[in-house]
Amino acid sequence: MKVQSTNSTNTLMRELAAKGEAPEFIYAEFQTEGRGQTGNKWESEVNKNLLCSILLPADEEPFYLTVAVSVALHTVVAEMIENEVQERMPNESALYKLVLQKDLTIKWPNDLYYKDSKLAGMLIEGAICGQTLNYAIAGIGLNVNQTRWRSAAPNPISLKTVCRAITGEQTDFDIDLLMERLYSEVQTVLQMPRSKVWEKYKEHLYRGNDGPWPFVERDVNMAPTMNAPKGIKGAFNAWIVDVKPSGELVLQDEEGELHTYHFKQIRYVI
Repeated sequence: MKVQSTNSTNTLMRELAAKGEAPEFIYAEFQTEGRGQTGNKWESEVNKNLLCSILLPADEEPFYLTVAVSVALHTVVAEMIENEVQERMPNESALYKLVLQKDLTIKWPNDLYYKDSKLAGMLIEGAICGQTLNYAIAGIGLNVNQTRWRSAAPNPISLKTVCRAITGEQTDFDIDLLMERLYSEVQTVLQMPRSKVWEKYKEHLYRGNDGPWPFVERDVNMAPTMNAPKGIKGAFNAWIVDVKPSGELVLQDEEGELHTYHFKQIRYVI
């Protein structure tokens, strides 16, 4: 289901679910109140990006749905970039497929990153019909064809910008086709063995395969979770060693001590 404008595709999906009229997915050319985790706002020009909500089964653990949709989104975006490189730089496509293994990552818990810039974010919410949690909703904002941002977002990037940086050529991506491809891949991932999905999630974790990297602890509140600037006081170096099924991030510091954090308790220093 495509709409021209809505306050939030997640809100619209929840309203339709409450009436038993929810489609499999909704995407909008524009959102007036697009949002992310803990109060973060999502900026998007009209008809430039993929702003969507996908209906998910409620019988899965909430964080596993985050993992599954993150893996699906990573797969689709990697595919889009690889196709562009194959078309425009066929002699280097094999090389860039290897490069993407390092540069295109899932930043815990559920952002999609290219190098140190944010391509996409996600918000998983429940949909209650009557007194029962019948559905979960994955709200996704993927920067596709936008190239300029007016907000104070520190590090946005788009699929178009990434491909231009690699190939040197401009490409406008078809958002309708991208929506269909993403929905199909989400269904595919949800049918995969859980162990395989978790393997893919951890394999593609941002800063998950080397290190140590700087982190900083933060007070737990409802303020938006932001990246910390370099040089911030209290930063410590650590390796990512695990993500628990409940969603906590496990770090090991340089003294060998393990630390476990909920997503609002720790920030990356970028």
